Amino acid sequence: MSVAIRVIPCLDVDAGRVVKGVNFENLNDAGDPVELARRYGNSGADELVFLDITASSSNRETTYEMIRKTADQLFIPLTVGGGVRTVSDVDQLLRAGADKVGINTAGIANPELISDSAKRFGDQCVVISVDVRRNKESVSGFEATTHGGRNSSGRDAIEWIIEAAERGAGEVLLNSMDADGTKNGYDLELISAVRAAVEIPVIASGGAGKLSDFAPAVKAGANAVLAASVFHFNEISIQEVKDELARSGEEVR
Repeated sequence: MSVAIRVIPCLDVDAGRVVKGVNFENLNDAGDPVELARRYGNSGADELVFLDITASSSNRETTYEMIRKTADQLFIPLTVGGGVRTVSDVDQLLRAGADKVGINTAGIANPELISDSAKRFGDQCVVISVDVRRNKESVSGFEATTHGGRNSSGRDAIEWIIEAAERGAGEVLLNSMDADGTKNGYDLELISAVRAAVEIPVIASGGAGKLSDFAPAVKAGANAVLAASVFHFNEISIQEVKDELARSGEEVR
């Protein structure tokens, strides 16, 4: 039985506002997260991802109150990430209304965080979020970065994703730092490499710019396609993406 491909908008939140830039820099205001969540919940999104993009780099907690308000608007799964450092952080986010929690920077520093969270809350609640950059020095040609893509982790991205899956991560949110915000299409080589390495679902992120970008990401092995600015600024609708995927032979919800 095939599983329907999910279409997921992403809210990159900085200081209480949704922002979008290119390669995580030169951020532009894209609106209020609670309003956008309501809009996406009503327009056919299968899930919503909420990333507090400066939480790790500026060392502050994700805003729990905003998560609660966002979750209150939704009848679809909500994944929240950013600044998650402890099992207690995961617990608080789940209590605030998140269905799944994305672990990125702290997971690389302390892989036990993934194991411990998966044991306590279940694999389905733990998403390994990886900001990947091309690096010829890495075994696979891809390295995992930390702090919103600002720092090199020294870890090969594919090796890290394999370890995270073995430790109990139930899904990988795969963001190409090279493609992020460029609107030149997803990094198909990266998606294929991860698909060949692990069996857990892969959410492709980074690079969506036009309708024809989505189906190739699925063909490369993505189980879900995530985008931000093209949805926020009404360049493409969720339904248009689903129609395009259906035309290309994919099952959608």
